[in-house]
Amino acid sequence: MIAAAADCGCRLQGINMSRYVLSIDQSTQGTKALLFDEGGALICRTDLPHRQIVNDKGWVEHDLMEIRANTIQTVRNLVEKAGIDKNDIAVLGISNQRETAACWDKITGKPVYNAIVWQCARAAQICKEIEAAGKADMIREKTGLALSPYFSGAKLAWIFQNVEGVSEKAKKGEIAVGTIDSWLVYSLTGGKRFQTDYSNASRTQLFNITDLCWDKDILEIFGIDPSCMAEVTDSDGDYGETDFDGYLDSPIPIRGVMGDSHGALFGQGCLTPGMIKTTYGTGSSIMMNIGEKPVFSPTGEVVTSLAWGMGGKVNYVLEGNINYTGAVVTWMKDDAKLISSAKETEAIARSANPGDHTYLVPAFSGLGAPYWDSDARAAFIGMSRTTGQAELVKAGLDSIAYQITDIVKAMGETASLPIGELRVDGGPTGNAYLMQFQSDLLGIPVRVPDSEELSGIGAAYAAGLSEGIFTDEVFHVLKRSSYLPQMAAEERDEKYAGWKDAVRRVRS
Repeated sequence: MIAAAADCGCRLQGINMSRYVLSIDQSTQGTKALLFDEGGALICRTDLPHRQIVNDKGWVEHDLMEIRANTIQTVRNLVEKAGIDKNDIAVLGISNQRETAACWDKITGKPVYNAIVWQCARAAQICKEIEAAGKADMIREKTGLALSPYFSGAKLAWIFQNVEGVSEKAKKGEIAVGTIDSWLVYSLTGGKRFQTDYSNASRTQLFNITDLCWDKDILEIFGIDPSCMAEVTDSDGDYGETDFDGYLDSPIPIRGVMGDSHGALFGQGCLTPGMIKTTYGTGSSIMMNIGEKPVFSPTGEVVTSLAWGMGGKVNYVLEGNINYTGAVVTWMKDDAKLISSAKETEAIARSANPGDHTYLVPAFSGLGAPYWDSDARAAFIGMSRTTGQAELVKAGLDSIAYQITDIVKAMGETASLPIGELRVDGGPTGNAYLMQFQSDLLGIPVRVPDSEELSGIGAAYAAGLSEGIFTDEVFHVLKRSSYLPQMAAEERDEKYAGWKDAVRRVRS
């Protein structure tokens, strides 16, 4: 199986493979390097974590230079672990954490500030001021995104307003801004390419998704000079070449770039309207492919973004984002001390009293879709005297499935498309309790692939297809197991009603 090769180490010594596809998945918690053979099978993986820089205000940052260094080191580690000839690597794809905002000096190539991570809500006041000025509806109509500090635009505005010298340098054309993909493309090509792809551009809240360009009016609202913005390129386009600071004897092309959730949608083979997937990561992205024409939520519950641009055409998606899904498990382990490892959660949840009605609403930094409430705060709701560790852990896992159910329901209503199944990926999909509960709440099958690395797989597929290494048969490489709904409709409705009441309480 694919997952076995990735998890148990690489066994390629002595095998002569002519061309490999390399994928970098730069995520919130760390950076992964993934190696694929000519058939599209994932055969080796290495990864390195990076620091989560969190201050007493709850602001979250990453060190861009650390991410760059880790990217190069994971490639070195991958080649050594796989035992391959590094010169057999033919092409690179990149997937990345998305709304995280980067800002650097074009002259020195160095960051002017740490990356502000997508989870960070420090720019909430900036959004409130823009809303008070009556600009929120215009921004949503052009970008498909409800005005929120979640997206990159407000984070970049915060840097321009608070980091000394940035605005002045920007006026001279000396500042570059973007998401992590554009930072990596810029730094890995030695500053020769300043590009981003359509998927990442559409998540900045600065990109007009109908006209397919940076919107000058919105840039002005956020106080960002147009000269700071990257060239927007097809997701399977030409992003220059890299030799990873001289590690490779000859540079290789970068031919696949996507935001991580878009990469997962592509890797899952959700290529036609109505197909939907959920990536369970630190947070979660739920995406539905809606085809080549945008559809907008009349209430703004879910947002409209670009899935990707390929071959000169774009596809659109409906999307909902959740700040805390896998991060709930991290919180239970590192902060609440309810568990010592994520692997314990399944057995603990199964041991909980089924009659307990405790809910966790994990609004640690507000609520994302479909509520978009930056002021909401986390709480356990409905505890009784007999509520203990098992019940609290179960409530934590359940909160992940409830949040995703909220968004899937909203998407079905907005797109007026039937949802026959949910394709899922990410580490938490290995939790059988969570996957069964997700299927029960939605009342549809949940399909779990035999690899957790769908974001990196999607970027690799795009790069390999663009370079002519893969054919469309690559979408049949993954094998899937299924969870089918078992819960009675009456019980499902009762549990979901309790969740909605708990959410209402934390928003009061």
